[in-house]
Parts: sequence; C-alpha cells; structure tokens
Amino acid sequence: MHPEPKKRLGQNFLLDKNIQRKILACLDLKSSDIVLEIGSGRGELTSLCALGVDKIYALEIDTSLCQVIKMNLKCFSNIKVINRDILKFNLKNYFKNDKNKLKVIGNIPYYISSPILEHLIKFRNRIDTIFITVQREFAARLVALAGSKDYGSLSCFVQYYLEPKILLNIKKTCFFPVPKVDSCLVRLKVRQEPNVFVKNESSFFKIIRAAFNQRRKTLRNSLSGIILPDKLSEFFHTYGIDINIRPEDLTLADFANLANSSPFAGNPAHGRGGPP
Repeated sequence: MHPEPKKRLGQNFLLDKNIQRKILACLDLKSSDIVLEIGSGRGELTSLCALGVDKIYALEIDTSLCQVIKMNLKCFSNIKVINRDILKFNLKNYFKNDKNKLKVIGNIPYYISSPILEHLIKFRNRIDTIFITVQREFAARLVALAGSKDYGSLSCFVQYYLEPKILLNIKKTCFFPVPKVDSCLVRLKVRQEPNVFVKNESSFFKIIRAAFNQRRKTLRNSLSGIILPDKLSEFFHTYGIDINIRPEDLTLADFANLANSSPFAGNPAHGRGGPP
C-alpha cells in the first residue's frame, strides 16, 4: 500500500534507501533508547529504527498513514503509532512514566520547522537529542555563528538551549515529491545548562529579537528606545565593543552581557518576551 503524499501537510517522503541507512548510522541508536519519530510517513525509517531500540513512538498527523504504518509494521511489538499533531502533543504528560530521555527524530515539514523546534525546546527536560531533516538554508541558520550572513535570532535562540551540528547533506532528488531545495540532517544535543548565563530570559530574547529586526542598522540604532543610551554606551566601553557594531557581529555571550547589564528604557513587559 503506497499512499500519495499530501501537499497541504507538507509531506515529502524520503525514499532513497542509501540515505535512510546513512541517517540510521548518524542516530547511533542503543537498545535502551526510547525514540519519538515526528512525521513517520510510510514507516520506512521507523522500521529501521525499531530493530535497534527499546521503544519507538511513531507520531503522525495523517490518519491514513497511521493505518498504513500499523498494517505494514504490525510485526514490531515495540512500535506505537500515535495519530497526533506534534504542535499539540504534550511530551511531558505522555512520557511522564519513562525514566530514559527521548531521542527525537523527524523529517519535518519545511513550513513549520521553527514552530516544531520551539515546541520541542519547551519539553527539553524530557529530551536527550533531536535529529531533524530540514531545508538546507534553515540548517545553516541553526548552526551559524556571529559574523555569518545566516546568523540571526533563530541561531541565538537554538544555540542558547541546544548544540546544533549538521551531520548529512541530502539532495532534493532523494524525496518524493521532489522539493525545490536540498535538505540537511541536523543533530541538536540538549544542553544540561543554557549556553550563557542570563538574569532574565524574556528580556534577553527581546533584545536579540529587536536587534535583528533591524539588522542593517547598527546595534546602537536598532536598540534605540529599548535600552537606556547611557547603559548602551557603558556596555560598549566595558566590553571594548565598537559603537558602530551591527547585530550580526555580536556573539551569544555579548548579547548575554548586554541583557544582564542594561535596564530597559521602557517597561520590559511591553512587547512579546520569550524566544525570537
């Protein structure tokens, strides 16, 4: 049984057997692992993973595909199919009785890559590592460092909580239907502690978001009205930073120092806090 992919759900099935095997090798699965697979599709990778882990939870929003997986993989006793939307799935409640942290894997729809990643980060205490296949340009943003054209608020947000690394480049021709762009397999290891110390995460991310919303401006101009001018000048002087620096040239540690030392010019409650 081979159901057709649904465009409205952003489905692109990974059919290349060689790439499937390479992904499996990258996952480095152990017999004690508990795996949550996002978007199990027709179950090709699901079955490969099931051979080497304790349990695999196949999360699939498409009801018809859930039936396909149940039928095709009924010989596996360690696969549980869940017909749910990952963005509405509470990992903390569902896995509250599992002692081992999850390995999360998934070939996720490009158009909701950011929301899915943000959702998973909310449940990071239940997760050991995330392995996701995403658009190549999106992957570049996840791993980008200060000074790169791909570096931005998403880079800072992800690297604050996770350690991202691109493991595998995947040509678009490995998928059906063939997407317009190539993909990458990215490993995101959950940090035991955030990458840098900040006194207030909401204020920290608000500063980052404001800075990159106007990235063509200097940092001094993009944060005008958000951070008191004298505190911004003091920050430049204390840390030896050029007053004409642009946001993309500040490291995550620089943004942390800025947030920790700079009271808001107005009420920090104004505007959305939290992740960029």
